[in-house]
Amino acid sequence: MMRFKAAALCAVLLGALSSGGCAAVGVTMASAAGGVAMGSGVEHTMSGITYKTFTASLSDLRLATLDSLQRMDIGVEGDAQTEEGWMLSATARDRLIEIELESLTGNTTRMRVVANKGQIFFKDAATATEIILQTVQSLDEQRAALAAEAAARAKRAPSGKQATVTKGKRT
Repeated sequence: MMRFKAAALCAVLLGALSSGGCAAVGVTMASAAGGVAMGSGVEHTMSGITYKTFTASLSDLRLATLDSLQRMDIGVEGDAQTEEGWMLSATARDRLIEIELESLTGNTTRMRVVANKGQIFFKDAATATEIILQTVQSLDEQRAALAAEAAARAKRAPSGKQATVTKGKRT
């Protein structure tokens, strides 16, 4: 199996290198071969906008996003509720970052990230992707903390009565 993966990677890289006149094809093929976001559910548009849908409530995802921006040392400039959810704006060096959180259901939220670099036509998809990946990590950390707290509470609970965590709420 490992031999097949190595052969496939070599074929993709050979294809990328042999497309000499078309740098876009070569870069796309090489990115697809080793892309960080591949398989992580992160979607990209041709215009540099990055999306991901999470199985998380709007409030949980907002807190995870704010935690991620703080960890990345990205300054939050705006945090406003909208008709569909929340709109966050932030800055990092010469980038203006817009994050839209749209509640699809009570436990499903779509995240849209645009990192404008300088002028409006230049997007930084790598930064947008990293914000999403860091938010995934923050959400996982929040859930692990809730599970650990529920387990500790269950140990302290009188026998026959167990503490539970339902949809991120402690009982």
